[in-house]
Amino acid sequence: MSATYTFDIFATLDGFANHSGDWGGYWGKQGPEFLAHRAAAYRDPLRMVLGAKTYSSNAPFLSPGFDRTLFDTWITRMFDSPVTVLSSRLTEPLDWPGTTIEAGDPVDVVRRLKAESDVPLRSHGSLTLNRTLLDAGLVDTIELTVFPVLSGKTGVDRVFDGIEDFDLELVEAHTFDEHTQVLTYRPTRHG
Repeated sequence: MSATYTFDIFATLDGFANHSGDWGGYWGKQGPEFLAHRAAAYRDPLRMVLGAKTYSSNAPFLSPGFDRTLFDTWITRMFDSPVTVLSSRLTEPLDWPGTTIEAGDPVDVVRRLKAESDVPLRSHGSLTLNRTLLDAGLVDTIELTVFPVLSGKTGVDRVFDGIEDFDLELVEAHTFDEHTQVLTYRPTRHG
């Protein structure tokens, strides 16, 4: 049986994954219902799959002495999960415990991981990697969290730039804290 692969991404309504402004984390829109949902999503065992850039942006938070009580529960659970980093430039050992590096073609590596893993695979962020995997047909679900903001002036990294055309089957939809939507889709290449 093949493990499922979820591309988990946060975005603004206008499709940006990041910002260069003063919004703060979650664009300042997180609430208790949303954070409880995130904690539940990371409750069961899983394997994280990350690109080098996403790994490197999170690694400083894993250094000894960093106060982990500053993190929301789901982030701590994500950091406690085993991780596969797809990179040809990083070398072991890495700061994230339970992390391995795979230097091969990301499509081949994830295809193998899906065949071998006994837990679901999940990737938070890693836009370049997940665009490639989506186009290769390896993403089973897209979990898109839409925060109620438009960041046209400060938005960075449009989530789906450059991908092929896809039809999306809505599997689940939830609104948390009366404003943040979490939409789970099953993608199928259009045409």
